[in-house]
Order: sequence, then C-alpha cells, then structure tokens
Amino acid sequence: MAFVIMDTCRDEKAGECVSICPVDCIEEGADQFYIDPNTCIDCGACVAACPVSAIVDENDLPAEQEEQLEKAESFFV
Repeated sequence: MAFVIMDTCRDEKAGECVSICPVDCIEEGADQFYIDPNTCIDCGACVAACPVSAIVDENDLPAEQEEQLEKAESFFV
C-alpha cells in the first residue's frame, strides 16, 4: 500500500481525492474513504487534493495512525 488515509478524513470526508484519482482506487466506507492498494498507481494526486492533509505515504504514517493501515487493508479484502 503506497498511501493511507488517516482518521482526519472521518471528520471531513470531503471527497476531492475521489474525483482526482486517475484510476478510481479510492472508495467511500461508512466512516471515511479508503485507498485500494491493488489499484493505486502511486501518483500522489490524492495527497495534493486532500483539503485536510489526511493522506500520507505508508512510510510516513504516524505511529498513532497505524490502525488506519489495518482498516484500509481489511476494507478491500
């Protein structure tokens, strides 16, 4: 998984990331959006489009946001 949407999306859920994604890899869940790691092409367009800076590279994910990675992985199973 290249990018992870952190829990700050839960409060905002603006959706700019969905409309900008060239491969439609971002899907809306019950509480926030999730990025499909099998479809994402790592272009980073979603990172720039997010108004609350909720999308980060997996390697830059803060320790307190680790559960967001697990939630995203289980969302696409």
